[in-house]
Amino acid sequence: MAKKRTLNKGIEKACIETCSDKANMYVPWYLMAAYAYYVEDDPILTDNMFDKMAQRILTGWDDIDHVHKRYLTKDMLEAGTYLGEYPPQVEGALKSVRDTYRD
Repeated sequence: MAKKRTLNKGIEKACIETCSDKANMYVPWYLMAAYAYYVEDDPILTDNMFDKMAQRILTGWDDIDHVHKRYLTKDMLEAGTYLGEYPPQVEGALKSVRDTYRD
């Protein structure tokens, strides 16, 4: 059995800093976090942070204009989960984030 990585605080901090004044950036970060959790079984964010991102996206839903917003639904966000398809860029973006914020 492969050893799981512990959460990297630098990744969560980068997420917060990137998204704090750019609501559109919650979309790719949410998708990357979902991919890390549901596909790779190796989360990059705490559950609490993931839930906060879902709420922030819901709150700003009408104002968010991101090319990957179409992958999300309000039902998924309200449930705090992700059951959809992933944009092809997510895997590479996630790898880049992990490489950039290595412990």
